[in-house]
Amino acid sequence: MSESGGDTPDSAPDDLSGLGYEEARDQLVEVVRELEAGGLSLEQSLALWERGEKLARLCETHLAGARERIEAALATVEDDSDAGDAAGGSGGGSPE
Repeated sequence: MSESGGDTPDSAPDDLSGLGYEEARDQLVEVVRELEAGGLSLEQSLALWERGEKLARLCETHLAGARERIEAALATVEDDSDAGDAAGGSGGGSPE
């Protein structure tokens, strides 16, 4: 009965599912700003904190995905480099 504004905790995960990293980060910054500003009720503060936790986890998930993509790309480059070295022959020695 004290809840207002139409934002229900049940709808928050759906709201977050489509956010990209930058959007989630920007929303997290805003949550922190609102919490630091104070003046909220305990319930409002808790709801914001919970949303911030979800946003932080979403950011971590995006960063982990980016890390995996980078590692996969580096592994591909290393594999290509190893294959090139093997096909390149002796690597600079001159036959006599």
